[in-house]
Amino acid sequence: MRLVGEDGAQLGIVPVEEALRTARERGLDLVEVAPDARPIVCKILDYGRYRYEQEKKAREAKKQQHIIDIKEVKYRPNINEHDFQTKTKRARQFLEQGKHVKVTIMFRRREMRRPENGYEILRKVREELADIARVDREPTEELGGRDLTMVMIPGKPKTVTQ
Repeated sequence: MRLVGEDGAQLGIVPVEEALRTARERGLDLVEVAPDARPIVCKILDYGRYRYEQEKKAREAKKQQHIIDIKEVKYRPNINEHDFQTKTKRARQFLEQGKHVKVTIMFRRREMRRPENGYEILRKVREELADIARVDREPTEELGGRDLTMVMIPGKPKTVTQ
């Protein structure tokens, strides 16, 4: 096997018994680093410390992840104006907190015959929140299932200049 010291120095190709003896003399562990390589590569190191360092790196990587929080606000196609304003105000609060908002129009029974009412509600929501949000995912043209959805994200809408 190819043996690497704790400082990263190559100790050469040695038999397994000699590598184990060297590791014991130094009070460290013999860890197989590359089992698929020929010859096999092993390293002399403190295995407990090595695992601790790996876990520490994993924790740091997890801290650096950015988790997108999506909140959902549900409307009905025949919603009253006051209820519309209340739900839109709640969506505005979510967007101000930096969260993405999924706007869902829920259809029941006969309401599915008039999907244009749902598109109208989505258009009104888009206009109400245009000053602080932009549409990330447009609603699809056909009604998938019983819901019509649109995702809005914080930020000014992109303007096209000509």
